[in-house]
Amino acid sequence: MNLIDRWKILWGVGLIFLSFFFYVIHYLIFRDLHHIMIYFVGDIAFVFIQVLLVTMIIHELLNYRDKKTTLFKLNMLIGAFFSEVGTRLLRTFAGFDKNPERIRNDLTSCAGWPLARFAKAGKDCRQYDYEIDPLKGDMQALRDFLASKRQFLINMLQNPALMEHDTFTDLLWAVFHLDEELENRADIGALPKADIAHIANDIKRSYSLLTAEWLNYMVHLKEYYPHLFSLAARTNPFDPKASAEITSG
Repeated sequence: MNLIDRWKILWGVGLIFLSFFFYVIHYLIFRDLHHIMIYFVGDIAFVFIQVLLVTMIIHELLNYRDKKTTLFKLNMLIGAFFSEVGTRLLRTFAGFDKNPERIRNDLTSCAGWPLARFAKAGKDCRQYDYEIDPLKGDMQALRDFLASKRQFLINMLQNPALMEHDTFTDLLWAVFHLDEELENRADIGALPKADIAHIANDIKRSYSLLTAEWLNYMVHLKEYYPHLFSLAARTNPFDPKASAEITSG
């Protein structure tokens, strides 16, 4: 038994003794055991209601508020990720997609969507068959880009707030793994078929996770930050004609 546990036991015993002591004092002064028992039983009965109020209601409300605050802070990190890496990476991955028009047709018009439409798009994207051909895109450019953002990705993975967001953590690990796979190839332009298939699978994993996370982030912006959502929608990485410039009419 450590010192802290011993202190807790002694403190508990001391409180019980003080309670018993004052009950004895009360009885010696008033000689009314009936009155003591009424309040004693009443106080014990209220303990269960107090436990309900404190541990199951107030605690849950405080826990919900803390989680909501943590989620807001985490979405700030996710926003930094998309500004620094994610948006450009989605455009790059589209270059490896054998049929990019399918997902572009689904996601280019998201600026006017209600929130429910984003949920449907997320479900559709999880069922979308990403057909990746590493030879179709520029693997050297992808390799160079990820290498330039390696320290940024490492810093994000070290952030303890990510423990609250499993899907985003999975995305970071997938992108970081893809970076390592590309970095450890001596000649990225002369890969054997087995390596090409392996890289295709890594791109597919990162692409699918990144698309789902982008949709979740867009929901957050639309609900809480309409001005940021406007910019994100105008620079939609799935729209090859996207532009940050606001055109009239």
